[in-house]
Amino acid sequence: MNENPDTLYRLLVQSVIDYAIYMIKPDGTIANWNTGAKHIKGYLPEDIIGKNIAIFYDKAEQLKGVPANNLVIAASQGRLETEGWRYRHDGSAFWAHVVIDAIYADDRTLMGFAVITRDCTQQQAQLSQQREQQERFRLLVEGVTDYAIYMLDIDGMVVNWNAGAQRAKGYTADEIVGKHFSAFYSLQERMAYIPEKNLQTAFRTGRFEDEGWRYRKDGSAFWAHVIIDAIHDDNGKLIGYTKITRDCTEQRELQRERRAEEEKFRLLVESVTDYAIYMLDPGGHVVNWNTGAQRAKGYTAQEILGQHFSLFYSSQERQNKTPMTNLNIACTTGRFEDQGWRYRKDGSAFWAHVVIDAIHDENGKLIGYAKITRDITERREYEQQILRAKDLAEAQSERMTAMSRFLDTIISSIPSCVLVEDAVSREILLVNRKTEQLFGVEKNSMQGKKPHECLPPELSDYFNVLADAALRSERIHQSERQLITASGERILHTRAATVRGGDARTQYVMLIVDDVTDQRAADARIHHMAHHDYLTSLPNRILFRQRLNDALRQGERQTAALCLDLDNFKNVNDALGHQMGDELLRVIAKRLRAVLREQDTLARIGGDEFAIVLPGLSNQQEASMVAQRLIEIVRPPINVDGHNLSVGLSIGIAFADAELASPEQLLRCADMALYEAKRNGRNRYEYFTQEMDVQARARRCMENDLREAITENQMRLYYQPITNSEQHAIIGYEALMRWHHPSKGLIMPAEFIPLAEETGLIHSLGAWALYEACHEAKKWAGGQTVSVNLSPVQFKNSTLISLVEGALRESGLEPWRLEVEITESVLLNDTLGNIRTLQNLKALGVLIALDDFGTGYSSLSYLRSFPFDKIKIDRSFINDMSDSREALAIIRAITGMSRSLDIQITAEGVESREQFDKLKEEGCTLFQGYFFGRPQPSELRLTVL
Repeated sequence: MNENPDTLYRLLVQSVIDYAIYMIKPDGTIANWNTGAKHIKGYLPEDIIGKNIAIFYDKAEQLKGVPANNLVIAASQGRLETEGWRYRHDGSAFWAHVVIDAIYADDRTLMGFAVITRDCTQQQAQLSQQREQQERFRLLVEGVTDYAIYMLDIDGMVVNWNAGAQRAKGYTADEIVGKHFSAFYSLQERMAYIPEKNLQTAFRTGRFEDEGWRYRKDGSAFWAHVIIDAIHDDNGKLIGYTKITRDCTEQRELQRERRAEEEKFRLLVESVTDYAIYMLDPGGHVVNWNTGAQRAKGYTAQEILGQHFSLFYSSQERQNKTPMTNLNIACTTGRFEDQGWRYRKDGSAFWAHVVIDAIHDENGKLIGYAKITRDITERREYEQQILRAKDLAEAQSERMTAMSRFLDTIISSIPSCVLVEDAVSREILLVNRKTEQLFGVEKNSMQGKKPHECLPPELSDYFNVLADAALRSERIHQSERQLITASGERILHTRAATVRGGDARTQYVMLIVDDVTDQRAADARIHHMAHHDYLTSLPNRILFRQRLNDALRQGERQTAALCLDLDNFKNVNDALGHQMGDELLRVIAKRLRAVLREQDTLARIGGDEFAIVLPGLSNQQEASMVAQRLIEIVRPPINVDGHNLSVGLSIGIAFADAELASPEQLLRCADMALYEAKRNGRNRYEYFTQEMDVQARARRCMENDLREAITENQMRLYYQPITNSEQHAIIGYEALMRWHHPSKGLIMPAEFIPLAEETGLIHSLGAWALYEACHEAKKWAGGQTVSVNLSPVQFKNSTLISLVEGALRESGLEPWRLEVEITESVLLNDTLGNIRTLQNLKALGVLIALDDFGTGYSSLSYLRSFPFDKIKIDRSFINDMSDSREALAIIRAITGMSRSLDIQITAEGVESREQFDKLKEEGCTLFQGYFFGRPQPSELRLTVL
């Protein structure tokens, strides 16, 4: 190749397409143009050579002399390297990385400049996206209030502090950042270097996780679940730790109470030795095992847990699938009860009385079976001996006397009460010692007499009914009833059977009576614990659902379901502790129960939530009367340990109909009505309507869309100009949020801001708006202010001040260029606390405006309590001032007052020249409205009027 080096270099530069490479003369005109420059900037050589490089800059930078200034810097320093927006031939912008090298001759005469430009738009977008993702994550963490989330440096010093940390531990960020995290441990733990050891574990294994007592600023302790994760950079170097702490005191207390109840129940069951009591899973495998089970069946818990209960049956029964048939009966009917042979570990058989109860959870799902087995071999043997002895005595008349004595001996030894009557005359022929003890009547006083002649009427009638039933069916007839005995009221389980005599004409009735009071008490306690709330003893969710289902099945008259929720109960728990809250719940439960009918069911379904079934109503007005009585009975203060506690009650009511025919549907609708009652001011009741269901579905849909909108960057800020009447120039903009929904199009704030406030999403939206507005305003060449609206809900977030500080710091915007607008409702809620927040904002140098002045709650006391920088006259007065003397009088009063207090006035909603001129006459200083410009995205905003 014969090309000289200069030619080769020229060909190389011309062939590069990823970089714009060109020369410019000392005066800034373009001397040549490579293929890359044509590709990136869109100009042909004949279009651009001879033009000044200022053509690539926007008008604002041209007016400031930025292009020429860059050449001066490059000439003085030899090189200038910069990044920024540049513009193509078609007017489109791209983010450019630019290097300008000054070219000098040997005598140091400036010959021109070599410029290399690269299109970095894609890289810039990726960096911007990463920064936005990081910012969203930071805002998410700062907005979390249920978890303390913060960073530690490698030495354990606190680096940052979120709202949840301040709420859980009591320290503000100013008080704790820079301090060692061991401040949250006890003195004893610090002396034992526990905090440092925990960090070492996190460093060594990557994570430390534990539960234990931690301490707040005021010295109070809370039970915490703690996670410490070690954080490393890309090179594997330790850069610090993330620490997440959750206050689990309430959950721990509930678990402790639950465990205590479960322990009492477990000890009760395990201490029973006469009954085998154990649980089966839905498949029939043994889950637990009490002392009575080990005693009756010979297996230890270690040997039997996990085994199938069919091993207690004979091989023939297992082949016939008898065990699973019994389980299916229990599952279908709720209970299986039977007697039969069962088998111990050593293979021996015993005659068992078996009960299998199906256990369901609160949703009606089968979770297993409770199985109670009692060894009644001895009792069965006595019964069989009686029958054999009787047969033998009757068959061998010559030995009747001896057999009679033998029979008496057997009967007297049976642990059950035994009475034998003549089937015809009903005379009592035989009784044993157990019968004398239970009924308090001597044997001689009963034999030869009829039951009504020696026993109380209730007992004699009971035995006669059973005897009649046994004679009619000629089989064993069983019954259970609570009756008066010598030991008081007892539950008697009685079996009646007929026994034939020596010939077909002779027949007897044998009654075997067992006192099952203690057994039934244990059963009742187990059943009560499974269906009642441990704190208030009211029915729990499971029993409530059963009662509601029963009422719906009967359906003779109207049935209503009520959902109740206490207003402000959380404040009592937070301020005075859960023990005080528990006592308050007990008192309220008694009050509520006192105003209900006997057939009504009141249940506690969780926390401070109650539910009521009102069956058999004649009309809906009855439910209204009940709801009002409930609200009134809760209203009076309750004294608990010297504290007068007041709470309110919100109620939702739903009536059963053809569409609301299941407990789940009815409860869901009552809960929607409860939500409506709370939304409409609390301490009231609301009826469910179909509109609520439609609204709830639409609200859930919009809430899901809104969450997606935040994560998918569908929100944008539009800017409406604010003008100064004297200069006719734009001095600032109000940032207004718009939602660009992918299918519904543009959604205005009035449609989604109330939902954001209800769900708490306003904190994320508000933070994004602050950061975005400050970031955009920093780019404005004219130094205009930007005004951002703050929701009253945001004032409940303790991080509001740090949020504003962060937005200013990150954007670099001067504080005087940020104006925050609040409504008067901010000053109605927690006035002192919110005034303090406003004062802290003022201390940052931020401007503060009172929006919508003159509507609703306005008072001159607001202007005395805080020195606002601006007052904004509500647009309703502007619209009406030409037709309403009152509106014009209010405008004059506000402007006159503002002059006296030296506060600027902004008139909102100005839409015509006539309004503008009139407001100037009245003394308004700032103006905003469609007359000056509609809200537009930042890139389309006006700069001059």
